[in-house]
Amino acid sequence: MNKNSFLDLLCDRYPALTDLRSPIESAAGIIIDCYSAGGKLLVCGNGGSSSDADHIVGELMKSFELERPLQESLKTVLISSYGVRGKYLSNNLERGLPAISLSAHGALSTAVANDVGADLVFAQQVCVYGKVNDVLIALSSSGNSRNVIDACITAGAMNIKTIGITGKTGGKMKQFCNILINVPESRTAWVQELHLPVLHTLCLIVENHFYGKQKSKI
Repeated sequence: MNKNSFLDLLCDRYPALTDLRSPIESAAGIIIDCYSAGGKLLVCGNGGSSSDADHIVGELMKSFELERPLQESLKTVLISSYGVRGKYLSNNLERGLPAISLSAHGALSTAVANDVGADLVFAQQVCVYGKVNDVLIALSSSGNSRNVIDACITAGAMNIKTIGITGKTGGKMKQFCNILINVPESRTAWVQELHLPVLHTLCLIVENHFYGKQKSKI
């Protein structure tokens, strides 16, 4: 499937997202450019959005729907240098698309929250992890989460592009995002229900761009 096929499928299954086809396509393009330039994704959110941040990282860091075999050069070194175990690793490790969930570091997050302030738990990580060509995906059902907004502001100061994924209004966060995907719901649970198909579609488009010649797992 190509990019348009994935977008068509998303809009067919979730008609409420049809008006967001263009920003979703643009977001996929920004992520593809990021990876093509050697960058990585930083992803953050609170509560259910924190789980979504972990979720999308899991889909990117290993195969999603397509196989991602290791580079032949690495497979050769593993087999020639590490025998049976090296062969096992060469046959089972996969290439990934680098991504970090900023919600996943409990010790660091609690240290920042205790020593400085909970509003800085994501901004601190963007400040340290963030590099040229990286992209921040900022998740907030309201668009008003202070710690997510601060991450967006920090990313902007570092010339890191931000994709904001929010509810209907976009909240205060929208002014700090290069791309805004504001799903047409306001109730938190319903917003989050529409965030997941958006995230999956981004993963499908990006994976297909880099691994589209590989065999499907489904």
